[in-house]
Amino acid sequence: MRVHDLSVPGNLSRVSWKLSRTVLRGGTSRKVGPLLDRKSGKERQPFHFGMKDKSLFAFAGVWDCWKSKAGQVVESCSILTTAPNDLLEGVHDRMPVILPRRHYQAWLTAPATEAERLAELLLPFDASLMHRYPVSSLVNKPQNDVPECALEVRSPEIHTQLW
Repeated sequence: MRVHDLSVPGNLSRVSWKLSRTVLRGGTSRKVGPLLDRKSGKERQPFHFGMKDKSLFAFAGVWDCWKSKAGQVVESCSILTTAPNDLLEGVHDRMPVILPRRHYQAWLTAPATEAERLAELLLPFDASLMHRYPVSSLVNKPQNDVPECALEVRSPEIHTQLW
């Protein structure tokens, strides 16, 4: 869910401020950090993104529990996205909202009436604290949940401009 969608007048997403907020871990022991592809024509190069200090990090999210038309209870969540920082802008047009550790408590406990204060937390993360490197296309298949998915590979040049 794009952060911008939370404040668009008349947009149903604006009720999301009233949803329960959550913090979702942004790394695991195998694939630390999100993996995104940069495309050029049919060519794709996946990248690993993480913290320079190798620490785990958290995404800002919202969640809700509701009943479907069939009466089934559905628990759902969404990671909020924002404009890309300098490290991601050449790869994707948005990035997950990464919360600095000092803001976890505010994100989880501030009342919805403090929407302006919460919105100040939903900015692109400081690119100078992050790193990225190319990884194998092995990561593009979910059944390949192996440590090799997060290993750095030599990146083939992907041409983004014509002569």
